[in-house]
Amino acid sequence: MECLPLALLNSGGQGVVKKICGGESIAKRLYEMGFNTGAQIEVVKNDVGPLIVSLSGNKIALGRGLAQKIMVNN
Repeated sequence: MECLPLALLNSGGQGVVKKICGGESIAKRLYEMGFNTGAQIEVVKNDVGPLIVSLSGNKIALGRGLAQKIMVNN
């Protein structure tokens, strides 16, 4: 399985969170949003503007910079 940033997944793409590449405050913020290691995510929209992902049945909008820091296996 290849590990890549969440921002590179296309709409409809699915992945599993492997790690967060960022400082402690970013990791804590994403952890509180549910982006934990092993979490299943699906990209709902990835065209212009923020990424919209489905995580545990919730839709979350992420800026592209933050999405670059979430590494997933697809």
